[in-house]
Amino acid sequence: MTRRWFRLKHCVLAALSFTLIFATALAQERRQGVPGQFDYYVLALSWSPSYCEARQDRTPDRMPDRQCSGRPYSFVVHGLWPQYERGFPSYCMVPPPRLNRLIVESMLDLMPSPRLVFHEWDQHGTCSGLSARAYFENVRKARERINIPPEYLELGRPIEVTPAEVADSFVRANPGLSRSALSISCDRKWLTEVRICLGRDLSFHDCTNVRRNACHVDKARMPAVRGG
Repeated sequence: MTRRWFRLKHCVLAALSFTLIFATALAQERRQGVPGQFDYYVLALSWSPSYCEARQDRTPDRMPDRQCSGRPYSFVVHGLWPQYERGFPSYCMVPPPRLNRLIVESMLDLMPSPRLVFHEWDQHGTCSGLSARAYFENVRKARERINIPPEYLELGRPIEVTPAEVADSFVRANPGLSRSALSISCDRKWLTEVRICLGRDLSFHDCTNVRRNACHVDKARMPAVRGG
């Protein structure tokens, strides 16, 4: 009797779990691609020197772009991305509303590429449910929410770091931020991004989905800040 009861209980729990997963997936499917229907944001901060080194490796004869010459960029904003607890929406309005060039120019101190600003609006901003002006105001507010660790602001020499070291530096520099709310990204050679999860109110937000794609190398290189 006890064994039968245990089996029955196990089957009921399994059925309830499946029903919950199915209901969650169905709810997400219904809002897939609907502007404004998302759970939280990811603020992606790219290590600009890694981008420039990788670009130079790929196309050594190509003229350097804006962020790879002139001003010494460290972490720059890649984007502010609406997310679901599982997955994310993209290109929620096709064609996207036209982006005013004055807005583009206003963002170049944080996102040093007009092409990037246009792309981020098309792919991610249109899913926010906000106007272009309000969305990029949110991008700026999100960036202002984050303190870059001082050791990375004017990095004068290349270093090697572990993903945990970078994560710990951001946690120390940002009271209230936990390791569960950020993810460190890299390629096979360079540390590329720090991704920080923020609620719709831009408070820190734990996010297991983003951390699944974290950097898994033992150490990654961080090139020095250029042009200081």
